[in-house]
Amino acid sequence: MANQPVRSISLPSREHPCSVRIEALLNHLKSFQFSPSDVPHESEIVQSSLVGLAELYNCVEEFMNSPSTQAALTPTNITKHGKIVEQALEGSITLLDTCNMAREVLMTMKEHVQALQSALRIKGHGGDTSLESCIRAYLSFRKKAKKEIAKCLGGLKRMETNNITYSLPLDTLSQDLSTIVKILWETSSITISVFRSLLKFLSMPTSCATKANGWSLISKLMRTRLLSFEKEEKKNILNLVGNVDVSLQTLVGNLQGNEGRAHEVIKMAHKLLETVNLSTENLVAGLDCLFRCLVQNRVSLLNILTK
Repeated sequence: MANQPVRSISLPSREHPCSVRIEALLNHLKSFQFSPSDVPHESEIVQSSLVGLAELYNCVEEFMNSPSTQAALTPTNITKHGKIVEQALEGSITLLDTCNMAREVLMTMKEHVQALQSALRIKGHGGDTSLESCIRAYLSFRKKAKKEIAKCLGGLKRMETNNITYSLPLDTLSQDLSTIVKILWETSSITISVFRSLLKFLSMPTSCATKANGWSLISKLMRTRLLSFEKEEKKNILNLVGNVDVSLQTLVGNLQGNEGRAHEVIKMAHKLLETVNLSTENLVAGLDCLFRCLVQNRVSLLNILTK
């Protein structure tokens, strides 16, 4: 995570208690944000941000349905400032598509990981196995997944660029409407940031992988007992998903050669895959919850425009 000062998010003061909780959650999620070029190393950070994001949407839902907010969203105000809600509604499609795609990638990854674990167990006991075909299937899946992830990242970038809410003259709005506008903008902005971090976690840049020497990286992982790196080493090491890619690529190159080396890589792959399997379960659970929140948010926005 980039060591940058966290910008405190301040919403106009309101009587509704949800606005206080929303502000606290926005500032909390801001601490998870990575710069656009950073790739998260720990799945726990991404998972925590998904949990916090779901909680934020629940608070926003309560806020949007409160009597004071509904009173501010009169037909006259909606007609006059409808672009605010329309923009949030349009962006909700991108967010739902991104959430669904990320979940599908994780579910497919989990299936491949379980197949690899089974093949590695057979190989570890000296039996015949389709390990190499399982590895190649996984790497082929990863290549396709990266293309889909790149499309989603492009969509998030376009959404970020088109997010023009702040260009509206907030000082001309009532306090109620100003608060609504800022909450919609800040929620959209933080969601884009969290999803970008998740997608980058799932798609280790190819340039990073090609710079890493497969066996030297595996050796370093063995020496440092899995992912317990020194702080100064962390920035030069791939994240969990990237480590699996490299270890499997290295394993393919050693299956027909150095048996001793292959045994070491198999041992490491077992450990990495166990970690990935647990991580995918946690991330999918977080995305399932968040997807439901995003659907409800879209319904609320549609209700506002049709009231």
